[in-house]
Amino acid sequence: MATETKPTVIKKYANRRLYHTGTSTYVTLDDLALMVKNGEDFVVFDAKSGEDITRPVLAQIIFEQEGKEGQNLLPITFLRQLIRYYGDSMQALVPRYLEYSIQTLAQNQQKFRDQMNTAFGNNAFGSAAFHAMDEQVQKNIAMFRDALRMFTPFQIPGAPAEAGAEPTPAAAEKPAEIDELKRQLSEVQKRLDKLSGG
Repeated sequence: MATETKPTVIKKYANRRLYHTGTSTYVTLDDLALMVKNGEDFVVFDAKSGEDITRPVLAQIIFEQEGKEGQNLLPITFLRQLIRYYGDSMQALVPRYLEYSIQTLAQNQQKFRDQMNTAFGNNAFGSAAFHAMDEQVQKNIAMFRDALRMFTPFQIPGAPAEAGAEPTPAAAEKPAEIDELKRQLSEVQKRLDKLSGG
């Protein structure tokens, strides 16, 4: 029966030095980042209290990587939204959702790389790639507008007019009619909430 490999134990001392118990050497955050990239699991304990401080150390590694030029992975909007979830009723769901998302990305990363290489060659992020991504974004926006049109009885701002559709008269901009449109949207939202059990 195969035995599971135990994670390497790293001890953090008061002077902030990190000690690798497997190799009996001091290591840096960059060394720990390399261990993660190589698939080597480790846990970090405070040498004095014995407290497991793996999470804050990993967060510190991410913080340092984000500070390096050209290394940014986390968009500012994502970081802000993440901060908003602390203390929110959704907080308990966020870790599972993020874990599932990153696992899915990890499982599909080779397939994605192969598809990019097949489509764009070695210059996977050249102009052809950005053109293809832009086309996909435009398709997604069009699909979103089509879906939104099913729930709205009026022309969506910025959406192209349907073939044969009458142009919206300037009178539609009157405040009373805008209020009516808002009321209709509110009714649609209430129906959607009922259908989704909200």
